[in-house]
Amino acid sequence: MNQEFIAFIKEHHVLHVSSHEEGKSWTASCFYAFLEKENSFVFASDKKTRHMQNIAKNPLVSATIALETKEVGLIQGLQFEGRVKKASLKAKKTYLLAYPFAAALMPSLWEIEVTYAKLTNNRLGFGKKTEWGK
Repeated sequence: MNQEFIAFIKEHHVLHVSSHEEGKSWTASCFYAFLEKENSFVFASDKKTRHMQNIAKNPLVSATIALETKEVGLIQGLQFEGRVKKASLKAKKTYLLAYPFAAALMPSLWEIEVTYAKLTNNRLGFGKKTEWGK
């Protein structure tokens, strides 16, 4: 991903991941850490949650990160899709460095390998979109 994407990702810390299985979908909000070279997000979630049960059956997900604002000229948001897998050792270390309090909880950590992303940035012009990965 280019620096425009990375700068936006670094400004935020919560993603909303949507899972899909057998015609049903579910969305969850999760704290994340980002691995630049891998173009992947790391998040914590219990295997028993509805979204992780869906992901166990279908690892393909979509997700968003958004700046919450009512000012149209400031709207920014990232939409992406990818595949979820168990977090690598590097991903786990990155997440626990970002959220040291999580170590005490011993969370299950997961990694979304991004395959496609679209960044909307109205600060650069109304409806300005940049794509990556297709």
